[in-house]
Amino acid sequence: MKILEQITQQFDAFSKSEKKVAQVILNNPQNAIHSSIATLANLAEVSEPTVNRFCRRLNTKGFPDFKLHLAQSLASGTPYVNRNVDENDGPAEYTNKIFESTMAALETARQSVDINAINRVVDLLTQANKISFFGLGASASVAQDALNKFFRFNVPVVYFEDIVMQRMSTMNSTDGDVVVLISHTGRTKSLVEIAQIARSNHAVVVGITAKDSPLGRECSYVLSLDVAEDTDMYMPMASRIAQLALIDILATGFTLRRGNRFRENLKRVKESLKDSRFSIK
Repeated sequence: MKILEQITQQFDAFSKSEKKVAQVILNNPQNAIHSSIATLANLAEVSEPTVNRFCRRLNTKGFPDFKLHLAQSLASGTPYVNRNVDENDGPAEYTNKIFESTMAALETARQSVDINAINRVVDLLTQANKISFFGLGASASVAQDALNKFFRFNVPVVYFEDIVMQRMSTMNSTDGDVVVLISHTGRTKSLVEIAQIARSNHAVVVGITAKDSPLGRECSYVLSLDVAEDTDMYMPMASRIAQLALIDILATGFTLRRGNRFRENLKRVKESLKDSRFSIK
């Protein structure tokens, strides 16, 4: 397992001080490679022995050995494409690698998902006066998909990709509204601000994001998916697929929770679309 994946998967097991070190490294792994132990300790606001202890927790011999493993982790894969893809891969290789890495990520996400949290969020969504789905970058497409799913549920649903529209919409949120914010890293400043605005207006904020991220700490409820993907260095792929699967789970839970009468309405919506398609011969 690559060192960045180890840090992500073991994050919750770290001590408070070790988490500070881990977050600094995850925020900017390239900078960590070129930092001295004193510089990294200063950035994390911890002692140098804490940094050494953190490195040994990851089965490295110390800080220099840790930096070597970190450099190897970043060197593998083609930057800004996918960690598992090499520059000289042909169509067969990169096709298989993308499918295999995505399926592995989905299985990891399935094992890590909190069923109790999903159940609670489904409750909130079925009782909401209005539901908003917001994301930026790659997560915006996930929010758009959520709109497509929930729009047919006969409940007011809001989606904006533009951050100014998101802010204005959230300013009008109120008690009984649910605002769902989607971010793999949870470090997007604009979405953290949106969460703060929503909570100040007494709306419930649900984050599909990293649990201990800045965004996660501002949310009322967090649905965290354990997908080890460095989206600072590589194009978001597996994390986006896992988010889409979670939207499908929430939409399915919403449908089942509303009962047979609600599903009859969904049937009418589907039947209304038949004339827009060519019939099967």
